[in-house]
Amino acid sequence: MANLATREFLNHLKSLYPQVASATGSAVVLNNPWYIIAAVAFGSSNIPDAVPIVFTHALEDLKKVQTEHSVDKETAHKEQLRLARRVREAVLKGGLLCGASRAINSLIALHAATPEDLCDTETIRDQNVTMEEYVQNGEKLFRAMYRDTADNVQGLLDKVYPDMGWFSRVVGYGITYGSTGDLLSQVEVSYILVAALISMDTPRQIAWHLANAQHGGATLQEAQAIRQITMEVAEKSGIRWKEAVPNVN
Repeated sequence: MANLATREFLNHLKSLYPQVASATGSAVVLNNPWYIIAAVAFGSSNIPDAVPIVFTHALEDLKKVQTEHSVDKETAHKEQLRLARRVREAVLKGGLLCGASRAINSLIALHAATPEDLCDTETIRDQNVTMEEYVQNGEKLFRAMYRDTADNVQGLLDKVYPDMGWFSRVVGYGITYGSTGDLLSQVEVSYILVAALISMDTPRQIAWHLANAQHGGATLQEAQAIRQITMEVAEKSGIRWKEAVPNVN
């Protein structure tokens, strides 16, 4: 199934996301989120062997740009490590929605294809953060994403099961989505959630997070591109939707 991720298909996915006019050099590669979305979408669609192919493709693009701009060795390694960590972290965050088993399988496949110097041997999350800080951080991120709908969504989760409301706010937004903010921005986290949700065919939450992407600063065109990238990956992976996938409003 890994042969679904052909070079031609990945280049097509990359072309769907609007080019950032101000991006230059390595930022042209690093800041185009197509590769984290494709990795999450393949993994969530239960095609883990495609995830390292996406990563390798993006890494090759980065190395090419670094060579063209004569980036020094130390900087080049830092940028490559950042790319690798962005993919790993995206897969982890998406795994809270698509399931830990799919995230684990994606990370195992990814690890086998990652150069040793781009692997992590220690946790990158701050181990000294208190639970109270996680609670506060989760509340802050949740409200930044949902804005005017935050109370309604939180109220729904608390109503159906108070522990679901707590889990979402603290474990989801405080620990999982809100950590490592220096790797993935708020809007990129929304992209990741959209990618996992489309692959899992959960339209209510897809609509929530397409709106949240725009709350985080995504343009209409960018949000539409994320939806399109994910749908093309999921469809190629064999995902079929019971109803129409929500569009971007």
